[in-house]
Amino acid sequence: MRIVFLGPPGSGKGTQAKLLAERLRVPAISTGDILRAAVREKTPLGMRAQAIMERGELVSDDLIVALIRERIAEKDARNGFILDGFPRTLEQGRALEEMLAESGESLNASVNFGVPESALVERMLSRARAEGRADDRPETIRERLRVYREKTEPLAGFYATKGLLAEVDGVGSIDEVALRVDDALASVRKAGSRS
Repeated sequence: MRIVFLGPPGSGKGTQAKLLAERLRVPAISTGDILRAAVREKTPLGMRAQAIMERGELVSDDLIVALIRERIAEKDARNGFILDGFPRTLEQGRALEEMLAESGESLNASVNFGVPESALVERMLSRARAEGRADDRPETIRERLRVYREKTEPLAGFYATKGLLAEVDGVGSIDEVALRVDDALASVRKAGSRS
């Protein structure tokens, strides 16, 4: 299974990606983790990313796409993967589609986690307090959510038109949401087999 997890910051997609990856025995691939690993290992792409990040700039789509291409080509991702944090824009979504098509593959599903904004803000404030993070203030969180709505949310429509979107209520216990993820993926697979 090749799956993309979508959802605003604080929706629990990182936690659910790791859990589903364990159940499916495929890697959960987080762009943040990839960037940190590439920098730590001083790969050519990692060195480029480090220079950009040290200037306080965002890593370009081209570089992120190259890092994802490199990562999903690794042996452990041959039987599938779960992407968390990529794609973040329609351009990245199209790049992923092209990347997979080059090797005769395609995405199996996209899971979109829905959580009310008030719950997202509370989750992120709680996480910030627990981790001692000063950067997650209510106004910072609301800006991150605004950017998500503007840049990433359109991907839900992109995947819905392809019959790949599974909507999941992200409110509840970790186990409850995990069961919803499994049910949603089963529905997408069933719908795909009928078309």
